[in-house]
Amino acid sequence: MAKESMKAREVKRAKLVARYAEKRAALKKVIATADVNTEEGAMAAYEAARKLQEIPRNANPIRLHNRCKVTGRPKGYMRQFGLSRIQFREMASNGLIPGVKKASW
Repeated sequence: MAKESMKAREVKRAKLVARYAEKRAALKKVIATADVNTEEGAMAAYEAARKLQEIPRNANPIRLHNRCKVTGRPKGYMRQFGLSRIQFREMASNGLIPGVKKASW
């Protein structure tokens, strides 16, 4: 089981990502659409890039890590269920996941 501090850190990062998502998207759009061949366009892109760097590092969605909803395990994560492979197998065997049953042939 993951430490509570690790799970709390992920929740904190997710909130930070949500808070800055709109601002990041706007700055990225300015950078992408700026015409760098002109003086004004180059300056606008430069200013947008500078402002983007001032946003906290943990506000970047790349820094989020999927974790099991039950144990907080970061590896062996199954997106469709939001569980680690271990918890998925245990819950599926106990019949706790609707529509999933253990294969046998």
